[in-house]
Amino acid sequence: MTAPAVPYDPPAFRPGRLLLLIALRIRMEVLEWSGSWWFLLTLVVQAVLGPLIGMFVWSAVYPADSYVATYYVALLLVTVMTESFEQFTFSEKIYDGTISHDLLRPHPVVVTTIGTNIAIRMWLTVMGLPIALLTGVAFGVSLSWTAVLSALPVFVLGATLSFCWVFMLSLTAFWTERVHSIVGFGWTLNSLLGGTVAPLAFLPGPVRDIGQILPFYGMLGLPADVAAGRVHGPAPVLTGLAYQAAWITAFITAAVLLWRAGMRRYTVVGA
Repeated sequence: MTAPAVPYDPPAFRPGRLLLLIALRIRMEVLEWSGSWWFLLTLVVQAVLGPLIGMFVWSAVYPADSYVATYYVALLLVTVMTESFEQFTFSEKIYDGTISHDLLRPHPVVVTTIGTNIAIRMWLTVMGLPIALLTGVAFGVSLSWTAVLSALPVFVLGATLSFCWVFMLSLTAFWTERVHSIVGFGWTLNSLLGGTVAPLAFLPGPVRDIGQILPFYGMLGLPADVAAGRVHGPAPVLTGLAYQAAWITAFITAAVLLWRAGMRRYTVVGA
C-alpha cells in the first residue's frame, strides 16, 4: 500500500525566532561598531548640533521660558537615540551588489538592517548621554521621572517611525543613485516640521496644524514634548501613540510595496 500523501504545511511565522535573530544581530553589530568610535563620535556631533543651535537661538528669544531648555535637552536625547542611517547601511548594499548575500540568508533582509540600526543607536546613546547631561546641568534643566516614564512608549514608536521613514526612502536606491539626496531632503523636512529648528508650539498656527498631522512631529517633537512635560495626561499621550502607530502602518505598507517592486527590478537587472 502507498502511504497517503501528506499536504505540505509551510513553517509558521514565529515572532520569538525573529526577535532572537534580531538580538543576535544587534550583539554582532555592537561588537563590530566598537572599533569605529571616532566615526560614531562624528555621528553624535552631527546629531546634537541641531538641538544645541535651536536651544541657544530660542533661549535668546525667550530667556524666561524654562520650557525651551527643557524641550531641547529632551530633544537632544531623542535625536541621538533615534538617528537612522539606512542610506549608508542598506542602500549601499544595493549599489555594490552585496545585498545578494543578505538575500541568501535564511531570514528576512530587514533583520540585518534592524540589527545594525539598533546597534548604532546604542553606541550613539552611550556617547551622547554625557553631552545631554552636561547641557541639562549648564541650563539648570531637570526632567521629571513621571514625564520621562510617560515618554517611553512615545519614544519607542517615534524611533520605529524614524526607522521606517528612512528605510522607506532608502529603498529608492533600487531606482536611483541619488538616494543620499532623497534621504537628505527627508531629513530637512524632519528638522523643519519635526521640532528641531523650532518647537512646534512656536510655529505659526497653520504651519503648526500641518506639522501635527505630518509624521515628523511623531519622530522627534512629540517624544520631547512628553518628556518635557508639555504634553501630559493619558488622553493626549494615547492620542499621540495612535497618531504614531497610524504613520508606522502607512510607512510599513509603503516599504513592503517598494521592496517587492525593487526586488523585481533587481532580479531583472541582475539576471
